[in-house]
This record gives sequence, C-alpha cells and structure tokens, in this order.
Amino acid sequence: QVHVVESGGGLVQAGGSLRLSCVTTDLSESRDVMAWFRQAPGKERAFVAAITWSGIRIKYADSVEDRFTISRDNAKNTVWLQMRNLKPEDTAIYYCAAGPALQRSPSAYGTWGQGTQVTVSS
Repeated sequence: QVHVVESGGGLVQAGGSLRLSCVTTDLSESRDVMAWFRQAPGKERAFVAAITWSGIRIKYADSVEDRFTISRDNAKNTVWLQMRNLKPEDTAIYYCAAGPALQRSPSAYGTWGQGTQVTVSS
C-alpha cells in the first residue's frame, strides 16, 4: 500500500518562508504526478501546485505562482513545496497527493497524506 507523508509545516510570520516535504513509499506510472493541496478552516480543499514525473510540466494556483516552487527528486521519492513571502491567507493544512494526471481537481488524486499545518501570523 502506498503511503504519503508530509512534513515541514509550522508557524511563521508574514513574509517568511517554509519548505514542505512529501515522501512516498512507492511511485509508479499510475501515481507519477505529485501535487500539493491546502484546506483552510471552513473552506474546500484547494489546488496549490502539481508536478509530473519528469518535472517538465508544472502547474500552480494563481494565488501562489510567483511565491511557491514545487520540485521533486524521484530517486528519493520526495516532493518539496518551497513557500516564500507567506501571507496570513496561506494558513491551512497542506496535503500531498499522488495521481496519474496533472489535474487541479482533488478527485484526480487517489493517494493522500495526513496533512501538515501551516500557520502564518500577521
């Protein structure tokens, strides 16, 4: 069974940076797209960024495109989300997910981690 585990969340002041990590126990062709989503209290889970196996194709949400960077190292089964210039509205639980296609919808991803909390204070 595939497991996905996130880490790196925490409390940071506005303008600060955090790097989230996502380690998966197994990657295969059916799960070669890795993505980050986030969910703030009372809101639906929202797409943040996604990257294909090769790293050539990447998508970002408009709200983070100039501040966040997604990257991966397949040899380490690890995906990172570097977050810069964080804002209070970035506060949410951040989830890592794996799926077969580069989609923005959560329903396209079949494997999820438990999430890591990111809190940005003003």
